[in-house]
Amino acid sequence: MPVESVFPQLEALLPHVQKPIQYVGGELNSTVKNWDECDVRWALMYPDAYEVGLPNQGVQILYEVLNERERVLAERTYSVWPDLEALMREHGVPQFTVDSHRPVRAFDVFGLSFSTELGYTNMLTALDLAGIPLESRDRTIDDPIVLAGGHAAFNPEPVADFIDAAVIGDGEQAVLDMTRIIREWKAEGRPGGREEVLFRLAKTGGVYIPAFYDVEYLPDGRIARVVPNKSGVPWRVSKHTVMDLDEWPYPKQPLVPLAETVHERMSVEIFRGCTRGCRFCQAGMITRPVRERSITGIGEMVDKGLKATGFEEVGLLSLSSADHSEIGDIAKGLADRYEDDKIGLSLPSTRVDAFNIDLANELTRNGRRSGLTFAPEGGSERIRKVINKMVSEDDLIRTVATAYGNGWRQVKLYFMCGLPTETDDDVLQIADMATHVIQKGREVSGSNDIRCTVSIGGFVPKPHTPFQWAPQLSAEETDARLAKLRDKIRGDKKYGRSIGFRYHDGKPGIVEGLLSRGDRRIGAVIRAVYDDGGRFDGWREHFSYDRWMSCADKALAPYGVDVDWYTTRERTYEEVLPWDHLDSGLDKDWLWEDWQDALDETEVEDCRWTPCFDCGVCPQMDTTIQIGPTGKKLLPLTVKNTGPTPASSGHSH
Repeated sequence: MPVESVFPQLEALLPHVQKPIQYVGGELNSTVKNWDECDVRWALMYPDAYEVGLPNQGVQILYEVLNERERVLAERTYSVWPDLEALMREHGVPQFTVDSHRPVRAFDVFGLSFSTELGYTNMLTALDLAGIPLESRDRTIDDPIVLAGGHAAFNPEPVADFIDAAVIGDGEQAVLDMTRIIREWKAEGRPGGREEVLFRLAKTGGVYIPAFYDVEYLPDGRIARVVPNKSGVPWRVSKHTVMDLDEWPYPKQPLVPLAETVHERMSVEIFRGCTRGCRFCQAGMITRPVRERSITGIGEMVDKGLKATGFEEVGLLSLSSADHSEIGDIAKGLADRYEDDKIGLSLPSTRVDAFNIDLANELTRNGRRSGLTFAPEGGSERIRKVINKMVSEDDLIRTVATAYGNGWRQVKLYFMCGLPTETDDDVLQIADMATHVIQKGREVSGSNDIRCTVSIGGFVPKPHTPFQWAPQLSAEETDARLAKLRDKIRGDKKYGRSIGFRYHDGKPGIVEGLLSRGDRRIGAVIRAVYDDGGRFDGWREHFSYDRWMSCADKALAPYGVDVDWYTTRERTYEEVLPWDHLDSGLDKDWLWEDWQDALDETEVEDCRWTPCFDCGVCPQMDTTIQIGPTGKKLLPLTVKNTGPTPASSGHSH
């Protein structure tokens, strides 16, 4: 039976909302498939506004992977702003996809990708607007399977009441495996109902179904154990790792947004994973091992993507892009190939010790020369040892001097406040570092017209990192420390005016900390915040700290725990952590040893270039580090600007 589009009802509401274009769909490279010719249908959501959600690589990749398959369709949905939400409620218009404006409740799977925990209230808004019961236990066979993925899904416990399933790790193969299981279950006439299909997914060992696990607590509020409540369900659920990135060259046809979005460029992921071992970095820990895309694979993706989109900038994405073993050849090859087309290249941020001026010049050869961004993360040498960010101040000054000497005028430095063992002095040294940067810049460039912007975020301890046991700094202490730093920078008569200072107050970090290390009891807090009107918590103008705190006080009181218990409390080795039954491949004892090394200020090398440190990922996940060099070069395509030719004839490698 065809599912009707709700566009006729929606269209009448669009003149009354801001930026209606974001709800219209029909972007270049979007896909609309025949509903009735498909037997498994996915609605994919990035739970934030269109302008943030559309460029998201994860959703774009899964959208394309699914739509390439016969008899499968995937459509996208994003969070609607409060103005449209109110009108949809008033006129009975459900949460819809932008591709065909079909109601989300009509799909088999409603998959949400969480890169941050602050999207949880937006998920509840979407479920409610879709007419899907908020709690999984109230859903029927006709409701979609609500699936969480993305980095925040590595601890899905705070949303365990609201989701049916979670997948941790890479999604490409995982969504295809799930599709096959759902298709077979539907073809058999949906035997055993909703519980049966969830059980079949759980049995694979790669899909976590929270309802099949019970959590038992100790009298002091800590977790005693997490135990399956159904036979045949695994004790631990494993993450998915895609090994050969060249086999997954997605997105091949990147979406071109209709409305303005946060990134207006074509992005290519040049490698996945990172083994630098920065102890605060969840992304680096949970995406191990390193898997590089080959230089030729990158070249083909860029070529196809630019032809498919018309973008004028290519972002070379990864956790530390300059660490690709062939980054110099990649940058030069692409800059050579697209010199006439003035296609700019960008690396999201560069490590101080991986930066060199040749690379920087290649990146800016065809595009505009914007500022350079570096992330020393910690202000003092001591704190950088604690977090395993092995960059000395001399390295930074040398790198910055080279940049200023070669005509750059603006450098942005990113730091964190509230790192474990940090003191006021560690943070005040950020001002000294910025001063030295300006001093050196004026010296080498012979000009006073240079800038250094210091940007500071609050540190939030994350699951599956060595800092998962660490106490978080309170919002008050964070703000006090940053105020001292601000006064020191502003009080500097000689250099202060050249230093820009941007910082976030400590409050959103406490809420993020509550959600990132929370357990199932936090679900009641999220629900209370949503019921009280909480939406778009990642947006400063919509975020309310007081709302979160008052809801948490009420919701957690019956359990005898509070916000501080989840955030500023240090954990011990013996404690069962809420995510211990989800296997990221990292050995818990290895993480604990690394936490002890942090407290001793001991640095650990990058295992890409040194012997293995037994973090556990490679043997346990049956994976290996995959890096070049391949020895190949990226030759310019031979046919260029010679009139129309078939695309396939242009490969000279």
